[in-house]
Amino acid sequence: MAHPNQPPRRILVLGATGTIGRATVRALVARGYETICFVRPGATLDVDPHASPIPEEKNGTSTSSVRTGEGHPGPNPNPTLRHGTITDPAALPTAIAGDRFDAIISCLASRTGTPADAWAIDHAAHSNALAAAKAAGIPHFIQLSAICVQKPLLAFQHAKLAFEAELIASGLRYSIVRPTAFFKSLSGQVERVRSGKPYLLFGDGSLTACKPISDDDLAAYLVDCLDDPRRWNRILPIGGPGPAQTPRQQGEALFALLGRPPRFRQVPVKLLDTIIATLSALGRIAPPLAAKAELARIGRYYATESMLVLDPQTGRYDADATPSTGTQTLADYHAQLLAGQAQAERGDHAVF
Repeated sequence: MAHPNQPPRRILVLGATGTIGRATVRALVARGYETICFVRPGATLDVDPHASPIPEEKNGTSTSSVRTGEGHPGPNPNPTLRHGTITDPAALPTAIAGDRFDAIISCLASRTGTPADAWAIDHAAHSNALAAAKAAGIPHFIQLSAICVQKPLLAFQHAKLAFEAELIASGLRYSIVRPTAFFKSLSGQVERVRSGKPYLLFGDGSLTACKPISDDDLAAYLVDCLDDPRRWNRILPIGGPGPAQTPRQQGEALFALLGRPPRFRQVPVKLLDTIIATLSALGRIAPPLAAKAELARIGRYYATESMLVLDPQTGRYDADATPSTGTQTLADYHAQLLAGQAQAERGDHAVF
């Protein structure tokens, strides 16, 4: 953080309207950084769930970039929004417009992971952002990636890796953060179990494991990359606190919160294989079904691959080699969901 007599450092955030992005903005603002968020046209940003969202200004400026909050003295207690279309190569340079920034933090990711979406967002939009950062002299690029790119079998993984390679070769200081599974992606069965239904498992529920991480713990880790030289020019896999958990263990913990004996129903992985084969065949005739086949492949990947560090020598996932951070546990989050104190915003990659 800046010295009290120095101006606050200015951080540009991409992907600020997603759950991780909002948490990152909260962390930046709480630490006194001047936070500028590049968001899509018309978007608002509800950083504090108890506060009113920050609206888009309508002052007749270019649709590619609306600039707000300029000229304020000292730290801005609220983030500033600048609007534009992230897939427009000219939008971000226009939004930066010669201003000084100390770093970019990108929490931007494709919504679906389908090939067109992945290459447009996970690669091309980030490649354009990197070019804008270099042109503007922004020295540090902090990239939220995913731990699953270690074993790339899907379009979005290849797209992320392609950008990671560009960032590493760019000459900028970089921090590439590869987190394990998010709480929201592991919470799709909370209501199902609460309503009395069994917890669904692929296989026996021990095919995979992860160290779940919360939005706030991940956001704190991302923001800490600004000041920790040990996180510069490195690829950083990260998990949440505690030991790795299998889906069966996650289910058992959920039933314990409800005070009920565990009930499971096993789903064969071959069912997903059949769905993928069927959609792939039909996708040759109807392109929308090809996109659904890719979503099914994503689901199968998460159902059969652990979100832990992959040992390249053995080809095995290593829980002990997966670093941990934070204090919030998945069980804590599920307890909040059950008590109505939190609401899960599940992404398009969720299996259930």
